[in-house]
Amino acid sequence: MGTPELISPRSPRVAAARRLARRNFRGKERRFIAEGPQAVREAAEHRGSDGEATLVELFATVEAAERYESIIDAALAAGARVHLADSEVLADVSQTVTPQGLIGVCRFLDSPFESILAARPALVAVLANVRDPGNAGTVLRCADAAGADAVVLTDASVDLYNPKSVRASVGSLFHLPVAVGVPVEQAVRGLRDAGSRILAADGAGEDDLDDELDAGTMGGPTAWVFGNEAWGLPEETRALADAVVRVPIHGKAESLNLATAAAVCLYASARAQRPRRSAG
Repeated sequence: MGTPELISPRSPRVAAARRLARRNFRGKERRFIAEGPQAVREAAEHRGSDGEATLVELFATVEAAERYESIIDAALAAGARVHLADSEVLADVSQTVTPQGLIGVCRFLDSPFESILAARPALVAVLANVRDPGNAGTVLRCADAAGADAVVLTDASVDLYNPKSVRASVGSLFHLPVAVGVPVEQAVRGLRDAGSRILAADGAGEDDLDDELDAGTMGGPTAWVFGNEAWGLPEETRALADAVVRVPIHGKAESLNLATAAAVCLYASARAQRPRRSAG
């Protein structure tokens, strides 16, 4: 595909992309970085609610462009500016130890919370005070895999567009609606008004997940609230829920980490809702 167009990391285009590692610049530009073939492919195929392409710019080494020709074609078809660059440029922009040769610049894609409520979601994950970007991205990936209809990040949670969050989502960021910056009280109130039962996941919960499944109480629309990795959910957030549910520990493990517990809870709801979804 020719000689790289961007030789120096001091290029203005490279400098603009590099700044997106910082949250204040992401917010100002409403752009974020997606790295690697999986994320870039998803970005190239994604369209926002306004119909505009999500991927606006792509940096690729010559080797990656040749290896992932279909991704380059998809990026061009989406109207993205494609730059061939040497590995030094990619390393300068990348947030990973071993860049994979493709780095995309994407438009913000979060959804208004009101549009999520209007869709009357059957299964939602609410991340309340989740501060670790890897956990946030992994929970988003779990929600996607479980067939959730949306994810909500409260105003006290990590930035959705943190590079670690984007990488940990492994493309799921582009698959389902995500609302950001919603106060937890507003999230709970809105989802309850939209027909969801609110379940707070907590290791010290009064209700056992197995008992909930056995009682047949989990087949309806549900919003799971997941708390901080270190201290869980504060009492005021627990008090907002219809039930505080613990994942039973049948072995000797002290506890489950956030992402694992979220996966168990979301899949439990997905299984309980399967007859309802099939009928719908």
